[in-house]
Amino acid sequence: MPPAPELISPRSARVSAARRLTKRNFRGKEQLFLAEGPQAVREAAGHRTGDTPTLVELFVTVDAAERYADIVGEARAAGARVHLASEDVIADISTTVTPQGLVGVCRFLDTPFEHVLRARPKLVAVLAHVRDPGNAGTVLRCADAAGAEAVVITDASVDLYNPKAVRASVGSLFHLPVAVGVPVEQAVAGLKSAGVRVLAADGAGDDDLDDQLDKGAMGGPTAWVFGNEAWGLPEETRALADAAVRVPIHGMAESLNLATAAAVCLYASARAQRASGGCRSVTLG
Repeated sequence: MPPAPELISPRSARVSAARRLTKRNFRGKEQLFLAEGPQAVREAAGHRTGDTPTLVELFVTVDAAERYADIVGEARAAGARVHLASEDVIADISTTVTPQGLVGVCRFLDTPFEHVLRARPKLVAVLAHVRDPGNAGTVLRCADAAGAEAVVITDASVDLYNPKAVRASVGSLFHLPVAVGVPVEQAVAGLKSAGVRVLAADGAGDDDLDDQLDKGAMGGPTAWVFGNEAWGLPEETRALADAAVRVPIHGMAESLNLATAAAVCLYASARAQRASGGCRSVTLG
């Protein structure tokens, strides 16, 4: 297939349509978002929701098309329209300081919360009141790495499809179900009804994570609720959980940032669940 003509002008209709997706209201209206860089575009090209491919369009410079010929090939195989674009066009669409020459337009990936519950998840991350897109994307990446089956982003949290959140997830956005816009009360109640223990990660929590591990209390299905970067979880949200658990500080640090605390909590659950007697070690006949 011959390459598409190079798009020279940032005023091109296709470029203008892609550029608008940097704004949340346009993303919501079109149900589309941008994925930048080779890792994100590769994951998008290989992702489908049912029979529908996720990647719709790919803007790529000539140099990037040669460097990442395999990704461009995967994008074409997925049915995406591939546009050879000038560096000015990529810079106009991109939200990074040093674009890598590939920007994909992708369909929304929302998973209905009911589908998350129906899958009987063993490990879930719930983002409640998380406002920084970089933190949201990093927690999603941590959840993916720890083997979580789902992430829930409440209606009080940042937009999942903010370019910074997509970039910070480093492709993990395409790896696991994410339910968005779920009220925190509904999220907690639904997870409890599915047999999941809900823990609020809180620096002032009554329970210590080390103590929970030592008591063998972490091996069952678990959802961690993570709060705002600056003020944590409000009391009414903590009260919804089965327990409020703090990550112990053994040194002189005042606290841990959100993403670091999330990684510690999720990996603690992942290890406990994989240990003898943990919920991931049980084989049902």
